[in-house]
Amino acid sequence: MLNQSILLLEDDLTIASGLMYALEKEGYNPIHCKTVKAAFETIKHQTFDLAILDMQLPDGSGKEVGDLLIEQKIPVIFLTIVEDENEIVSCLEKGAADYITKPFRLKELLARVKRSIHTEENSVHSRISIKDVTIDTAAGKVYIQGKLVELTALEYRLLLIFATNRSLLLTREQIIEKIWDSSGNFVEDNTLTVYIKRLREKLGDALSIETVRGMGYRVD
Repeated sequence: MLNQSILLLEDDLTIASGLMYALEKEGYNPIHCKTVKAAFETIKHQTFDLAILDMQLPDGSGKEVGDLLIEQKIPVIFLTIVEDENEIVSCLEKGAADYITKPFRLKELLARVKRSIHTEENSVHSRISIKDVTIDTAAGKVYIQGKLVELTALEYRLLLIFATNRSLLLTREQIIEKIWDSSGNFVEDNTLTVYIKRLREKLGDALSIETVRGMGYRVD
């Protein structure tokens, strides 16, 4: 069993019941909401691996829910009866995983669900999240709550060392050795102090680098 949770936002009960049955049969754990309001309430209390969202609902648009989930890096597949090229492009540019128009073939939708979850699982392995900081190791980029933070190569490597050694006390000697091993450039003890100060300034309140007096540093 896959046991992956899927949010289904669909007000047409005939379509919803068919999708719920098909998703459960495939081993997923679908949760059905009929309104935008219900979906927002559900998201507050539960996390999802993917969402299938109808665009047209009695109390709003699935886009509202989709925007929030996309910010949370959850893959979203939109359903709609309107085949509008501009709308499709807009949704995909904002980060939607896929888009399918009604009426759709059930096997095609299930294939898109499987592909979207598989793609997201692969991309998760290239991301490290710690507090409000996300490190995209594949792209070599760092984000704070979705906003790109510009780091130098050594600042990036320093952050990566802390993130991959979370909750561990690292001595200054260990950190210097790890930076030297990766960059091939010798880093002096005083230089390390400067880099940690700069990294703290750039991360702000998003991540706390604790100084353990006389020993080293730790990030929880």
